[in-house]
Amino acid sequence: MYDGDIRKDEGMKKLLIEKAIEKLPNSYAPYSHYNVAAAALFDSGEIYTGVNVESASLGMTICAERNAIFHAIAEGERKLLAVAIVGGTNGERREYCVPCGACRQVMRDFGDKDAMIVLSAKTPEDYLENTLDELLPLSFGPESL
Repeated sequence: MYDGDIRKDEGMKKLLIEKAIEKLPNSYAPYSHYNVAAAALFDSGEIYTGVNVESASLGMTICAERNAIFHAIAEGERKLLAVAIVGGTNGERREYCVPCGACRQVMRDFGDKDAMIVLSAKTPEDYLENTLDELLPLSFGPESL
């Protein structure tokens, strides 16, 4: 179990970003050329990674964030704490890579809006940090049902 405070745990933030950067070369983006990788921390303390995978039928494409989260769910995880995202055109990390709306909703399904953080990173030292509530205000989550 992860019992730290992710908001204050600079070592864990750096580790998440490093794991995402490590996976970035595995991204498959032959159409958009916008490569993305993500690392998701769950309350078990496990970190799951994912990359975007594009399809010629663009609707079949999956984002890195959802890829990482769905892998974790398949392994029995349910409580998302944080996600680090890196990416850019041809894999060059020149700007912050922020999650799309679909990924924000999936993060909301498994993470608390006030507690979960999203790190949109260029490097382990250069990143933006937001709560999910900042990225998806007035969200619809499991407690809405």
